[in-house]
Amino acid sequence: MDPYWQPIWLTIKLAGSTTLLLLIIGTPIAWWLARSRHWLRQPIAAVVALPLVLPPTVLGFYLLILLGPNGPIGGATESLGLGLLPFTFEGLVVASILYSLPFTVQPLQNAFQAIEGRYLEAAATLSASPIDRFFSIVIPMARPGFLSAAVLTFAHTVGEFGVVLMIGGNIPGETKVLSVAIYDHVESLEYAQAHWLSAGMVVFSFVVLVTLYSLNGRPGSGLVK
Repeated sequence: MDPYWQPIWLTIKLAGSTTLLLLIIGTPIAWWLARSRHWLRQPIAAVVALPLVLPPTVLGFYLLILLGPNGPIGGATESLGLGLLPFTFEGLVVASILYSLPFTVQPLQNAFQAIEGRYLEAAATLSASPIDRFFSIVIPMARPGFLSAAVLTFAHTVGEFGVVLMIGGNIPGETKVLSVAIYDHVESLEYAQAHWLSAGMVVFSFVVLVTLYSLNGRPGSGLVK
């Protein structure tokens, strides 16, 4: 593949993988946060939202510690013969899942909280199991939340810089995503290449915002709060 297109393809691959995995992981978390009254609800909600306030480099630093050869996770992956995750595409996926978690969970949580309990109660009286109620009632009614979560997560992953640079470095064809490629071009004084990639990001961001506003019917309703 042309080296110019490698970062773009790698970014799309990373964003797609992260979005798919986070929709699977984030859905039960969002449902629990929306419906539970457990005392751990607020602390867990705070943990989920941490990437919104933490500098990306802080998250990347601690991931390097945890996933490195002397970290508990890194030691476990090495002992299992899986190698180390830092400076690999798989490591980027792990970092992106943690960093984009609130962009999936919060729109889904808002969508789940908006579903009135009477619909679920009516289905329960018809002997629908909890799983049946979730797939036949909750998911269709929360469809705008799922769409917002998918769009936000994909876009946020595309725009990641600090955390992917910390955990992935700048390895062409392996961890050099679009944001890192732009930084690399600027450092090398290759402003024309940086301009085209950056202009593409501006257009992409504009399209994402228009899509979100269209999905939610009014400006700001689908954005993470």
